[in-house]
Amino acid sequence: MARIDAFLKLGLAQGCSDIHLAVGVPPMLRMNGDLMPIKFRELTDTELETYLYEILTDTQQKRLVEGHDLDFSYVGEESDRFRVNVFRKATGMGAVFRHIPGDVPKLDQLNVPPVLKEFCDYHQGMVLVTGSTGTGKSTTLAAMIDHLNETRNLNIISLEDPIEFVHPSKMSQVIQREVGTHVVSFADGVRSAMREDPDVILVGELRDAETISMAMTAAETGHLVLGTLHTTGAVKTIDRIIDALPGELREQTKGFLAMSLKAVVTQVLVKTPDGRGRRAILEILVNNRAIAKLISTDQTHQIASQLQTGKDLGMQVMDQALLDAINAKEVDPDDAIRFANDKKKFQRFVTNTDMFPTIDIGDGSKV
Repeated sequence: MARIDAFLKLGLAQGCSDIHLAVGVPPMLRMNGDLMPIKFRELTDTELETYLYEILTDTQQKRLVEGHDLDFSYVGEESDRFRVNVFRKATGMGAVFRHIPGDVPKLDQLNVPPVLKEFCDYHQGMVLVTGSTGTGKSTTLAAMIDHLNETRNLNIISLEDPIEFVHPSKMSQVIQREVGTHVVSFADGVRSAMREDPDVILVGELRDAETISMAMTAAETGHLVLGTLHTTGAVKTIDRIIDALPGELREQTKGFLAMSLKAVVTQVLVKTPDGRGRRAILEILVNNRAIAKLISTDQTHQIASQLQTGKDLGMQVMDQALLDAINAKEVDPDDAIRFANDKKKFQRFVTNTDMFPTIDIGDGSKV
């Protein structure tokens, strides 16, 4: 047994999502969004390196020595799966282990709006799930893939870095390929996938112009493309895609988004009132004629108003989704306000007044 498994086992027993190991501090656990140290000595560089080298292949050790970060999947002693990132920093080595549950989540279990199932019914186009790191994008996409796998006869090709949830084929055939192991890059993976008779292509991260361009081509040529971006809103997602590609392709990109972008889901994870869990809260854009026209005419700043009036299509803005969750007592208002755009709307719900900044008005008083 690798000695690092003892830390992983302890973390899972505490119900954490991530285990952090770094030189100069004790091991830490991510508990419902907060980072907490465990009762253990500060790790030394030699000690942590010894722990990590027990689970690294010769090739991985060589890449680490050459100065590369490592991203890979690791299966612990009790068959628990982790997504691992190993890196070097000023004081030595570090690593983060994110637990991947053995059972693929269901959309119903995630308590997400029913419209996400409708997105799985599309036969072509692009659906994006966006948000900051650690907001559950991979979990939502895994649940969507599982729904497709259980309800349609498809060839689903998933490109991931690294592979997280493992999908056994059910009604569909699910082919999972890992960047760096099976394909050189996401762009190469999409290019290859289009020659493999796919119905659905999952792109784990639209991280560069080439990948975005290839994913757009796949969506335009009759495939359903699911992907992620590290953006924090539907409008920001659209602007990010337009800005990511060369200027001479701007009009072509806007045309693609107007015609082939089907939906954008942006999510955050907010603590529940008891502090023992977190709930996914979603902003949802469903493309329609009005939004397509705004994209085509460089008026993306007006899309937010369309989200507010598109409830019948399943659309919602983040602030309203947060307020609805607070009124339903599903989330902690003090945590929800961190994700709100217009924080004044949440003032009457918040119990921690430190959430609101004070303003010195010049006469010695503050408001």
